[in-house]
Amino acid sequence: MRRRALVAGGSGRVGSAVAARLRDEGYSVLAAGRADGDLRRPAEARALVERAASELGGLDLLVYAAGDGFAPKPVAEVTEADWDAALDVTAKGAFFTCQAAAPHLRASGGAIVLVEDVASFQPWPSFAAHCAAKAAQAMLTRVLARALAPEVRVCGVAPGSVAVEPGQEERRAAEAALGRIGSPDDVAAAVVYLAGASFVTGTSLVVDGGRLLQSGAPPTA
Repeated sequence: MRRRALVAGGSGRVGSAVAARLRDEGYSVLAAGRADGDLRRPAEARALVERAASELGGLDLLVYAAGDGFAPKPVAEVTEADWDAALDVTAKGAFFTCQAAAPHLRASGGAIVLVEDVASFQPWPSFAAHCAAKAAQAMLTRVLARALAPEVRVCGVAPGSVAVEPGQEERRAAEAALGRIGSPDDVAAAVVYLAGASFVTGTSLVVDGGRLLQSGAPPTA
């Protein structure tokens, strides 16, 4: 029987790479984007999960790669709207999508992988709301791993510079110990590993080329 995966945020650069890699690995995949539901709203998160379970015949894996609110802004200029944009999809949406998927994953002995960010571990002054949202999401990885054990494993992938804006490649490469940027495919490979790592739960796999090893000033934009 083919394994079944829902990739929330599956139309973005990272999410689409994850969905493609899972298909290559033999999964049946529903890759959901913005048009498939507003994950800030619990009812729509539940509807997406139920649609995926119905179309795929159940769920073995949920990958949550949805996010919003990643835009540089000084702390003094951050608005309530900026804060909500960062927290709503990244943390609130992640929680309620996982909550909805939990019964299906308990039934199959499945797994959840949250796509986090090294911003969970680094204080970036120009990305206060984003850092806070990703830190909240990283804690959800651990909370949900305890809450859903032993039937469901919950892990995180924390990418560094893997979806870099044009013109930023050299600058971001200099921030990593390996001296280069990564790609969404590097994140996809980590997701596949965690999806099959039956004795791994409640942890985040950092995929950053050694960015967290660097001791220089944090990025500002």
